[in-house]
Amino acid sequence: MLTETYPSKKEKNGGSGFDCPSYGNSVTVRDYQQSKVVCESCGRVLKEEIKDRGPEWRAFDQEGREEKRRAGPPSTETIHDKGLSTQIDYTDRDARGNKLSPEQKNKVYRLRKWHKRSRISDSTDRNLSFALSEMNRMASQLSLPTNVQEIASKIYRKAVKENLIRGRSIEGVVSAILYAACREAEIPRTLEGITEASKVDRREIGRTYRFIARKLDIDLPPTNPARYVARFGSELNISGEAKVEAMEIIRKAQEEHLTPGKSPTGTAAAAIYIATLKCGERRTQREIAKVVNISEVTVRNRYSEMVEELNEEIKV
Repeated sequence: MLTETYPSKKEKNGGSGFDCPSYGNSVTVRDYQQSKVVCESCGRVLKEEIKDRGPEWRAFDQEGREEKRRAGPPSTETIHDKGLSTQIDYTDRDARGNKLSPEQKNKVYRLRKWHKRSRISDSTDRNLSFALSEMNRMASQLSLPTNVQEIASKIYRKAVKENLIRGRSIEGVVSAILYAACREAEIPRTLEGITEASKVDRREIGRTYRFIARKLDIDLPPTNPARYVARFGSELNISGEAKVEAMEIIRKAQEEHLTPGKSPTGTAAAAIYIATLKCGERRTQREIAKVVNISEVTVRNRYSEMVEELNEEIKV
């Protein structure tokens, strides 16, 4: 890139920078081809012989940029060593791209093996390595974004530091912490969904979640039932109009204080049931209960409460 547009430095960091005498705090353009800073409004040259802060090499496609780039990826909490260690590649080629001889391959194989072992020096590293790899597997299966993994990894590191893992299964702790991270990031995932991905007993996950939350002072508000509507609605194949109607019903229920103390998934299921009736896309209580993974009785009870309390707004 030969030119870059910047706001005035004074606007950006409070310092006295390249302010145009004619226009004051104007937007400036850095022209690296001519090594000048120019005012975008009037074209006045504000500074000459500026330094190009970009790389000294040139590349014309993404592959070329990746080959010439010397910086590694940013540090991350999702790897036990935070991604700051080096890696020995598996391509078995030297710096010039030539294939290694059999003797060199054996040597590199031994180096790679001992290098991998040296990265995990004690029991804490082994614990983190296994737990974070398991967390990555579960997050991939649940289609969770990277920021949820980062949150969960930070919580797990705190739990290890406070010695809360001893005597508990790593899979159970990982599942509980992943559930807590989903709630903190407001990602709609149920405890049943976490249980299915982890193959750990639901009661153990719930028990571990409450223990970790109490010990680490994690105070998470209840999940908003409206966040489940899009996911459950897609599985039930209802229209966008019905989803919007369900969200509106939940909003009214929240205004009437009908949701505190109730399961968010149960509230969402009842709202979807009412919305499908109003929009002429009827789904049975059994169908909705199966998708949401709750009992038909729960759907029926939440439905009766909401219809009774919101009688004027909802006419089924």
